[in-house]
Amino acid sequence: MNFGIIPATFAPYLQSVLRIMTGLLFLQHGTGKILNLPPIQEKMLGMIGSGMLYFTGLIELIGGLLIVLGFLTRPVAFLLAGFMAAAYFMAHAPQGFYPVINGGELAILYCFTFLYFASAGAGPLSVDAAVGAKRGLTTAPAE
Repeated sequence: MNFGIIPATFAPYLQSVLRIMTGLLFLQHGTGKILNLPPIQEKMLGMIGSGMLYFTGLIELIGGLLIVLGFLTRPVAFLLAGFMAAAYFMAHAPQGFYPVINGGELAILYCFTFLYFASAGAGPLSVDAAVGAKRGLTTAPAE
């Protein structure tokens, strides 16, 4: 029996949609810290200080933009997965064991989503796929 509501042929495109939405949501953290849009700069300054604010903000801004575009997706996603794991253990875990209490659910979710993109790639709607197609390469993982 086939209980699929969405055809399996949509999966690569939904992978691209997931990547784009994840990148846009992640990018928002960087624009808030660097450009104060949305206005979170003052709140974040009080929490992490100016050095960490600009360091993490630049990583989120540049990394988020590259993820949205699907450019250098695998290495960028791998770095961002590590960045989010470090963010969880540095900022959230000391506040308590349970992620629902320490506010770390989003960091964990970003970490594993980026880890997925580091493995699966950007999907067909990406700069990576366009460059690969131009060079005659496929975006399918090597087997």
